[in-house]
Amino acid sequence: MADSSTRDVQKVTDVIHQLKMIRNGDKVLVCLSGGKDSLSLLHILRHYQQRCNKARSLEPSLFDPGSAEFNPRPLIEYCRKLNIDYFYEEQDIIGAAMKTPGLRSICAFCSRMKRGRLAAAAQFHGWNVLAMGQHLDDLAESFFIAAFQNGNLSTMKAQYTTKDNQLRVIRPLIMVREKALRHFAEEKKLPVVAENCQLASIKQQNDIVSNNCCPQELIFPDLFNSLRSALKPLLLVDSAHTSEMRTQAVQNIVNSS
Repeated sequence: MADSSTRDVQKVTDVIHQLKMIRNGDKVLVCLSGGKDSLSLLHILRHYQQRCNKARSLEPSLFDPGSAEFNPRPLIEYCRKLNIDYFYEEQDIIGAAMKTPGLRSICAFCSRMKRGRLAAAAQFHGWNVLAMGQHLDDLAESFFIAAFQNGNLSTMKAQYTTKDNQLRVIRPLIMVREKALRHFAEEKKLPVVAENCQLASIKQQNDIVSNNCCPQELIFPDLFNSLRSALKPLLLVDSAHTSEMRTQAVQNIVNSS
């Protein structure tokens, strides 16, 4: 019988195949934050590239946002040990956030700025695919935030093409639980950079999934399998345009009912 890590890798490769996330000749930039999720993603995609030989290149990105609590440099040595090229950039995003009046969320600002920088780097260097490490728990949290705070029926998308049609963003880990990735990283002894952002404790306190779903999972052990099925019509939306996203989501729900 296959072990849990093998099954989780298979879940990822199945999603990649089913949704055609990686195609012949793709140049893939992997967002490497140093957390267990992104390191697991790099490890799995590297394995996938070696076996399937579809991607022309696979390169991790290392981004220093200017926080004294975060040092991504140990990841450089890890990439060298793997004998893979990497992209490294520094930008004082935290400093820019502190100077922005009326900012509601530094985390959202930092995330948005990093995505912008990665998109610009991808276009400049010729990468056409950006791989991100969000997992099923992240999708569930995105769904509940959209419902609770904005009254929207939405979540993160499995993949989509940016509005300028220059970059395809993929999330190969969407069917994998966060706890499975933690186990995978421990089993493979991945060099995880500890969660040391100064805002991490605030984010943890406001974690909708941890505070609401995890207790419910004790009552409903199959909760996340149910959420996976319920979210599928939403995550299969592939448009970057808000109006088209909503139309596609409704149509997907109709088609799946």
